[in-house]
Amino acid sequence: MRIPFPSIKYPLIAILRGLKPEETEGVVGALIETGFRAIEIPLNSPEPFRSIEIAAKMAPADCLIGAGTVLTTEEVEQLDAAGGKLMVSPNADPDVIVAARVKGMVTMPGVLTPTEALVAAKVGATGLKFFPASIIGPSGINAIRTILPKDLVIAAVGGVSDKNFSEYTSAGITAFGLGTSLYKPGMTAAEVRERAVVTLAAYDAAIGG
Repeated sequence: MRIPFPSIKYPLIAILRGLKPEETEGVVGALIETGFRAIEIPLNSPEPFRSIEIAAKMAPADCLIGAGTVLTTEEVEQLDAAGGKLMVSPNADPDVIVAARVKGMVTMPGVLTPTEALVAAKVGATGLKFFPASIIGPSGINAIRTILPKDLVIAAVGGVSDKNFSEYTSAGITAFGLGTSLYKPGMTAAEVRERAVVTLAAYDAAIGG
């Protein structure tokens, strides 16, 4: 069984690599206020599970809070204990995908080839994170998409920002993971809010909203 991606206005995952626990409430709050509903805190950030727990407790029910760079089933267990509902990984490890799916999590494993994409789809991934998207581009993602289940969410991550949304949306790709264009370590909540507003405006423009 595939856990569906929630129906939200903006299928954009904010990637907060390097976020510290003491910064979480302000930064995550700024993103939620501007309209983001999917937030990923990579596990190579300082005390990531503490930050995830803080974010999960403060976020509205319609938000997906979770972890990125998830590599093991043990990390899936820790993510579940912290209240996370989104599992993002850099690779397509069937054991990790299944473990997260069993916990009721939305799963977005990283893929780049047809083989990886089909393996992830077979074990029930919610969607696929084509990474780095800048390498394969919209045409490469679309070529692989033709062989995939139609209900899979296809997201482009890596080298995608408010500057080039239209390159992907014109090819029918509308879900994205956004990292340094949205957040860099040390940024204030006010700076993140400003970047979020610009990003969502660019996304609306790209999809004709």
